[in-house]
Amino acid sequence: MNDLYNHKNQPMYYRYHHNVDTTLVFLHGWGQSMIMMEPFETHFQKKYSTLNIDFPGFGLSAPLNDAWTIYDYADALEALLDHLQIKNPIFVAHSFGARVALILAHRLQPQQMILTGAAGLKPKLSLGTHIKVRAYKLLKIGLRVPVVGTKLVPLKTFFGSEDYRQTQGALRQTFVSVVNEDLSKILKEIQTSTLLIWGDKDDATPLWMGKTMAKNMKDAALIIFEEDDHYAYYHQRVRTIRIIETFIKQNKEVTP
Repeated sequence: MNDLYNHKNQPMYYRYHHNVDTTLVFLHGWGQSMIMMEPFETHFQKKYSTLNIDFPGFGLSAPLNDAWTIYDYADALEALLDHLQIKNPIFVAHSFGARVALILAHRLQPQQMILTGAAGLKPKLSLGTHIKVRAYKLLKIGLRVPVVGTKLVPLKTFFGSEDYRQTQGALRQTFVSVVNEDLSKILKEIQTSTLLIWGDKDDATPLWMGKTMAKNMKDAALIIFEEDDHYAYYHQRVRTIRIIETFIKQNKEVTP
């Protein structure tokens, strides 16, 4: 079933395949869409129910009307789960999608989730980054100076991540809000059995983030894909699917 769910006047596109009580919920990363999760959705819907979504602002969902926080995204997904009467979902989430999964795991405490290249921790700033941040703050002051400010406008393109530069309006404000929300404070309170999949060459969410999550979450295991990056889960889809299958099966066998 393909449909739109309206949350607070913000349409969200989703595809729901109901098969059994166990539902895998696929959550894509920032700047992506449900397309990135389709290979996994197609495979797992043979045995499980599946829900694949386009977060508001991405894919076939409508652009954001106003700036959102990461908690707005979590609220929207939680409302959709309630609407579809999905209980105890298994989140399969990448990067930005993992932020939402972490918040909902903290709220709902589902039995299992799989996070890959998960965002949610504050990055460690290098000396170069500290200098760049300081330079940007000085630039913002300069932009407020008449005449001089107009000459400095082109320099703004040199600052900000690629994700930041590719967004504008409400989505850009949302991006700033999302990346500045540190979720480390909730890790120890998540009871969900969690599988972390990480590429050791990930430069978007470096491997230390995966190790930190594995250390601070009550029941988490980290699997490292060597010589692969932020999209390791997608590059090695067959391997990822096999690992997820084993993880779900093992957890079901020990669940009373």
